[in-house]
Amino acid sequence: MKNYNFFVYITTNPGKTVLYTGVTNDLYSRMEQHFDDCINEKKTFAGKYFCYNLIYFERHTYIQHAIEREKEIKGWSRDKKKKLIDDFNPGWKFLNNEI
Repeated sequence: MKNYNFFVYITTNPGKTVLYTGVTNDLYSRMEQHFDDCINEKKTFAGKYFCYNLIYFERHTYIQHAIEREKEIKGWSRDKKKKLIDDFNPGWKFLNNEI
């Protein structure tokens, strides 16, 4: 069986005040899309709130698992999301250049 990569990710704005959770099969391209939307038309939530800085991600083999996880995280409080990010990325370093 072929392995696939699907990512659940969290981005934030430069001031780290807004969180956006999403899912993609191409993390690098998705970060470029978020950045482009921020500097151009601002058609999406991520674009309107400048959420183009990657601070958290996890890989899944199956899209169904990634979608379920995205929905789970989206339902969490900000404090619970903050704990997840803190455990993965203390200091909330922007990870865009590391993917």
